[in-house]
Amino acid sequence: MFVRDESAVLGIDPGLTRCGYAVLQATGHAVRAIALGVIRTPATDPLPQRLAALQRELVSLLVEFRPAAVAVEQVFFQTNVRTAMSVGQASGLALAEASAHGCEVVQFTPNQVKDCVAGWGGADKKQVQKMVQARLGLAAPPQPADAADAAALALCYLAVAPMRRSVQAAMRR
Repeated sequence: MFVRDESAVLGIDPGLTRCGYAVLQATGHAVRAIALGVIRTPATDPLPQRLAALQRELVSLLVEFRPAAVAVEQVFFQTNVRTAMSVGQASGLALAEASAHGCEVVQFTPNQVKDCVAGWGGADKKQVQKMVQARLGLAAPPQPADAADAAALALCYLAVAPMRRSVQAAMRR
């Protein structure tokens, strides 16, 4: 049986070559990083193999950390169609697996995350990395940027979760 850790949130910055992930644990007002990293698939491998490898790694994270919620970056805008397709495929895997594992699944646009974490929707990667470092009390900014983006997604979820729960409770009444 899959028992969720109600204090754990998994952030996913989807990508096929580099998929950032971060597991944060929230206890009261304290938030700490449990895991930060990047899942990589070789660009030389065929697409089905890459998707299968990404899926296995995502499932492994879901099983190991049992998050109550998963925050995934919404594919919002890409100028490169090839990149947009691969990000969309990776995002679809993350959304489907999180849902299949009984997690609350929420998507945020990059601007929503930057606004929430850095205070400005136009923040650059370095600003997001520095704010993630500060908010999680890390010795250095998370590297690579994909891992920092995933942590920022989880932080964004944690910031808006109380309001989401209040709205959901009000709608049930």
